[in-house]
Amino acid sequence: MRRTVRAVGSASAEKVWERYVETACWPVWAPQIRTVEAAEARLRAGMRGRVVPVVGPRVDFLVEAVDHEARTWCWRVRVGPVRMRLWHAVRDRAASGAETELRIEGPAAVVVVYAPLARLALRRLVSPGNGERSC
Repeated sequence: MRRTVRAVGSASAEKVWERYVETACWPVWAPQIRTVEAAEARLRAGMRGRVVPVVGPRVDFLVEAVDHEARTWCWRVRVGPVRMRLWHAVRDRAASGAETELRIEGPAAVVVVYAPLARLALRRLVSPGNGERSC
């Protein structure tokens, strides 16, 4: 199953992209994430690691592609036999701020449960800074 979620906010596209690129920032805007375990701190194609959720098992990931100029990236995640693929994009808004889009592909039950969490995280991602570090 595929589902696309979007969010628009007043944070600049540059700031939103930086929040994606710095994996230490993920828990700041994604409330379902406790921490990210990876040898590298910045997204790059081929990067592997684990997302440690607030609840549930660790989620292994592989970043398949990152295009800093286009502000897009794609990764695969896996928990046991469950696999998902996620495509992210950040765009400038004509007036001000940014729009972010996430396309989720995976088993229907998982996509349906994950989409509302993803929508909440994206809304936080595109909102102005929440006072924590540079995230």
